[in-house]
Amino acid sequence: MKVLFIGDIVGKVGRTAVKALLPSLTDKYKIDLVIANGENIAGGFGLTEPLVAELLRMGVHIITTGNHVWDKKDFINYISKDNRVLRPLNYPPGAPGYGSIVYSLPSGPKVSVLNLSGRVFMSNLDCPFRAAKTEIQNLSKETNIIIVDLHAEATSEKIAFGYFVDGKVSAVIGTHTHVQTADEKILANGTAYITDVGMTGPANSVIGIEVNQIIQRFLSGMPAKFETGTGEGILSAVVVEINNDTGRATAIQRLQITYP
Repeated sequence: MKVLFIGDIVGKVGRTAVKALLPSLTDKYKIDLVIANGENIAGGFGLTEPLVAELLRMGVHIITTGNHVWDKKDFINYISKDNRVLRPLNYPPGAPGYGSIVYSLPSGPKVSVLNLSGRVFMSNLDCPFRAAKTEIQNLSKETNIIIVDLHAEATSEKIAFGYFVDGKVSAVIGTHTHVQTADEKILANGTAYITDVGMTGPANSVIGIEVNQIIQRFLSGMPAKFETGTGEGILSAVVVEINNDTGRATAIQRLQITYP
């Protein structure tokens, strides 16, 4: 089977790029499952129910998130209603929503998706390594195809996690920094890995935000309202090919496509 994982979708430009490019990507690469990190779809910060519905209509099957998942307060009441929208599993007990899903594809195989948050330079959540170990054991009872979105800042934390779960999951896809890394690989025991899949949003921006606003923030140190960039978009993603029988990845390909 083939999985398309789309990197952090930022604002209207990102959503427009997905709508325009996803059908051709699905056809070209014969994609069975589409996963996208959507925590920035609402103006760069958070999610809303209508925009989630829009992504699902476009052909995204599972939406992962990260530290911006709670930015739109109305979304907190929605997130427990649809298990296709995940929040990091390692939030403390009592947090609403789902940290993982087992998804049945029309073509037959079950696929599980696990969402985790790192802790280095991030909120001090429960340990993602220990949370993953327990959850992977549970998910493995239903399927050997497991895909992890590790939403984290530190490169070292992501790389260490990749080795920690090598052979236990099909893929570890890093998100959060919005900058695509050139280190995609298949680890020794069959886990596809990339430190960060990158951003889907305004190409001429500072990780999705209007350039001059960020420059002024660095110059003045003063807080200001940020707006997402406009103009040309870029879609960043990876295609992962997985053996249905073993759950091991056989290939990972990095994509960056400009639009229009």
